[in-house]
Amino acid sequence: MRSTSTFRAALLLSVVAGMVVTACHSRKRTDFSAEVKPILNKHCISCHGGVKQSGGFSVLFREEALGNTKSGKPAIIPGHPEKSEFIRRLTCKDPKERMPQKGEPLTAAEIDVLTRWVKEGAEWGEHWAYVPLKPVPVPDIAIDNGNDIDRFILEKLKHEGLKPSKPADPMTLLRRVSLDLTGLPPTPAMAAAFKADHSPVAYQRIVDSLLQSPHYGERWASMWLDLARYSDTKGYERDASRNIWRYRDWVIDAFNQDMPYDSFTIAQLAGDLLPHPTNSQLIATAFNRNTMTNDEGGTQDEEFRTAAVMDRLSTTMDVWQGVTIGCVQCHSHPYDPFRFEDYYKLLAFMNNTRDEDTHMEHPKLRLYDSIGLAEVNRISEWVQQHGNTAQVADVQQFMKVLEPKVHAHDCDNYINGALYDTKYLGVRHNGSCRLPAQATGGKTQLLMNYWTGNKGGTLECRLDSLNGPVYFTQTLAPTNDRRVISIPLKPTTGKHDLYLKFRNASLKPNDPVCMVEWFAFRDDLPGKGQSGYDSVNSHLLALVNTQPQDIPVMIENTPVMQRTTHVFERGNWLVLGKAVTPDVPHSLNPFPAKAPRNRLGLAEWITDPGNPLTARVMVNRLWEQIFGTGIVETVEDFGTQGFLPSHPALLDWLSYQYIHQYRWSTKKLLREIVLSSAYQQDATTNPTLQEKDPANRLLARGPHFRLTAEEVRDQALAVSGLLNRNMHGPAIMPYQPEGIWQTVWSGEYWKQAQDGNQYRRAIYVFQKRTSPYPSMITFDGSSREVCLQRRIRTNTPLQALVTLNDPVYVETARALAQNMQRNGNNDAAACIRWGYQTAICRQLTDNKLAVLQRLYHQALQQYKKSPTDAKALLQCKDAPPQLAELAALTVVANAIMNLDEFLIKS
Repeated sequence: MRSTSTFRAALLLSVVAGMVVTACHSRKRTDFSAEVKPILNKHCISCHGGVKQSGGFSVLFREEALGNTKSGKPAIIPGHPEKSEFIRRLTCKDPKERMPQKGEPLTAAEIDVLTRWVKEGAEWGEHWAYVPLKPVPVPDIAIDNGNDIDRFILEKLKHEGLKPSKPADPMTLLRRVSLDLTGLPPTPAMAAAFKADHSPVAYQRIVDSLLQSPHYGERWASMWLDLARYSDTKGYERDASRNIWRYRDWVIDAFNQDMPYDSFTIAQLAGDLLPHPTNSQLIATAFNRNTMTNDEGGTQDEEFRTAAVMDRLSTTMDVWQGVTIGCVQCHSHPYDPFRFEDYYKLLAFMNNTRDEDTHMEHPKLRLYDSIGLAEVNRISEWVQQHGNTAQVADVQQFMKVLEPKVHAHDCDNYINGALYDTKYLGVRHNGSCRLPAQATGGKTQLLMNYWTGNKGGTLECRLDSLNGPVYFTQTLAPTNDRRVISIPLKPTTGKHDLYLKFRNASLKPNDPVCMVEWFAFRDDLPGKGQSGYDSVNSHLLALVNTQPQDIPVMIENTPVMQRTTHVFERGNWLVLGKAVTPDVPHSLNPFPAKAPRNRLGLAEWITDPGNPLTARVMVNRLWEQIFGTGIVETVEDFGTQGFLPSHPALLDWLSYQYIHQYRWSTKKLLREIVLSSAYQQDATTNPTLQEKDPANRLLARGPHFRLTAEEVRDQALAVSGLLNRNMHGPAIMPYQPEGIWQTVWSGEYWKQAQDGNQYRRAIYVFQKRTSPYPSMITFDGSSREVCLQRRIRTNTPLQALVTLNDPVYVETARALAQNMQRNGNNDAAACIRWGYQTAICRQLTDNKLAVLQRLYHQALQQYKKSPTDAKALLQCKDAPPQLAELAALTVVANAIMNLDEFLIKS
């Protein structure tokens, strides 16, 4: 019996052991990104990371974590947690040894994860966001309506034990999609047509029409201008005005034209480096001229030029890669695989542009269409009559486009091809500059663009060195604006470098008084001896010296002027370390083999289909705009400190589709999203959903959140009938309280727009960095000083004060009330019902009608007793018919436009 029992026990132990071994081998390997990295970031990396490496131990990179510590031994022995000091320290009883020393001990579950990970070999693995995109299978889930997006959503809901909500009612859905795609509520005509259309594709038709609306571009440009830190002023203390609105209009048009996102990216980062760049591509580069410039006296131009270049790098990585690269200026990234040197290698891409931190903001694209084309045509016609074949062909080429052909070789633009063979040869440099030997090699004339200030100056030209023989001297007339003059160059024996020096006798000998911005040399033309040559030549100079509209653009330095980029020791721009050359972080996709090592190459690297982040970041941003929360909630951070995606497979599927199926078409992507059943759900929540998913990340209901600052204002103007739908052009200044602006430097002041311009959309409102438009900033708008990727929605009493009292909203309520009175045939209930339906796109319920009627009668009694108050509200001197009734309706209209359902997209 004993032997039998022993045998059975042994057999049982053998079976159990086998089950344990099988379970161990069948257990899925520990996921570094999802399980290990969050624990390391939470408990370890603050003391053992890129910034601080206590005990010589870091868990940021695998080679550091497995390397020797200060003890001379590694803390992690892959495959042997029992021999790893890293694991021992997590379970020590002695508080002096137990890690983390200053934090809460790890839980048993966390220690188990780390132990298993070390046992499995301590493999690092890639963070999910840095893994290249690949095709993703769509879940095999049946759906009644919608599209493939819904299969991913339903799969997640089933896993969470939830069900989707019913569809939203048609008019609610119409308002939702109209606001999402155009930033405006539907017009009454649109609402009537949609209500009458009972076709199964009625909603699809309305979506397609909204995507073709010119207001689509305005809505999505509003989002992009936050990223581009677009402003109508330069920032810092002086915060003077900047003429850059053509960039804003370019963004609007790019979205309306559905410019592919890769082209949209390349144009903004490197449009000037494309072959034969168009005006449009040059204007696009103003994306990175939106950086602030410091006009305050006594500042160092190089310091703030460097600050601008750093801002451009941070913004580029923020916008397109969702990477917080700014901290790497001083040290390796504490959480993500970006090394200290990576920052400066990326900076080298940006460090060779012509702009400096000067108040004139050169280089600029000068747009002669703003002063008319008559003079340009006259010059062109003369060249066609008297020029040679090549010159005539060039003239014909630039006359094919609506604007004159201009080039931004350096700090300004000039007409090219008509009379001048233009080559950039010089640069402002501490009061002097050198021109290469070709300056005297058969050219006949020097065009010089300069400014001197009030005192004028002298240009002294010497051969071969600053102390060489004097070639010529030229008196420069005083001018506070740019001026182009023509200086004949006498022949010289042989070729000589020219050294130019700028002086003013009233200043110290070495003080520069003149900034020479560009040089151009003109060849002898066959037509020089022809009648009218001198007249045409003088007209050309006069044209160049006019002041057409312009815009700051990006222009690359010529090869002879390339800057050397250095590492800044501890991030200090004054302490230069080793030199670096342009390169990208090795933790991301490789740099394209044939791409140039400049901004164009960087843009091509960003838009390469192999880049793991570009599509993910943009898809997530668009999702956040539509649903209120991104698939990755931290839209601004795709690194290991950011949130994990709620639907990782969906994000990757959409991102892959965006590149390969939609060919970077943003309209196609948005269309897919708003045609999903998930988007069309009713937004009503319930206690279960509110407890389990308050942010609606699982999408068991439709989106429900407050409108943006721009949409709040635009909607009020639209429903009141006041909205001016004109597009493009300089910024406008609507109502703003007196005394907001204090521009002591320039004397600029807020000049209220008239003639209906005060009713244009919010995207056209003047953006001043040090004094943002009050109602916009109250509703969480951006000051536009730096790139803003995500607006955090707040709920403050100030917002109610704005919509109840701001002159814009009082006037829109007054206009809505007039329309209510007209359409309600002076029947109070009918007026209120009409006003509510116009504002909310839904019929008013009886209980809400009762509340609004009570408000109306209370106000009516007050205004009948005090006509003066009614006149003040309506801003009229004489009493119109039914004065008290109109004033009371104005109060009701103001109340309607302060309801949650008006300020919320649901």
